Amino acid sequence: MWLTSSSIGRKVVMSVTGACLVLFLTFHMLMNLVYVYDVIVGTPAGGHYYDKVCEFLGTNWYALLGTAGLALLVVIHFIYAFILTFQNWKARGNDRYAISGKQPVHWAAKNMLVLGIIVICGILIHLYNFWSNMMLAELAGSEGQFAATAGFDWITYTLADPVLFVLYIIWFAALWFHLTHGIWSSMQTLGWNGKTWLNRWICISYIWATVIFCGFFLVLVTAVIERGGFHSICG
Repeated sequence: MWLTSSSIGRKVVMSVTGACLVLFLTFHMLMNLVYVYDVIVGTPAGGHYYDKVCEFLGTNWYALLGTAGLALLVVIHFIYAFILTFQNWKARGNDRYAISGKQPVHWAAKNMLVLGIIVICGILIHLYNFWSNMMLAELAGSEGQFAATAGFDWITYTLADPVLFVLYIIWFAALWFHLTHGIWSSMQTLGWNGKTWLNRWICISYIWATVIFCGFFLVLVTAVIERGGFHSICG
């Protein structure tokens, strides 16, 4: 099958899975802004709208199906990314970024593998801090520091830790660089490769990546403010 056996097919798979992941990141960012809204308006404990969102997206069949689908997309995207990167290295060696024209090669394009590894590490940290304490805990019928659906408390407690705060910023920065190149590159692979469309998608990529970064960063800062400053979750 050409989607798995050819270089172009693999790039198409990467582009489609990447586009789906960008849409999920956008949804996840917008969902987390509900937490910011709760803090700004001073929603009373027990009535947080973010907790209601977490309850709705708890362990319902569609949430479990969506989680499994998302996990599959992440695995496919990064497996294909590693395959294409190593094929590129093998084919071109030290000249893999040589170009015949005057258009420069973006820094993000040269370092997509490193950025991808940082993104994967960030995903694992996020899963450990939130998914394992919320969805997994609800499935297992266990309870940690807070109830599995107490998303507001989990964000406030977790993201106000100074070490995690820095790690999340590094993760968000890697995501920003990854997205600024990945979005327009995906669109180019899928056919929007004319000069006019390419320039438009490059502009859209930077705007989209910046909006996602700022949204997540706002959640981090809001958690610290809501907590009343930094604290260590280990002590």
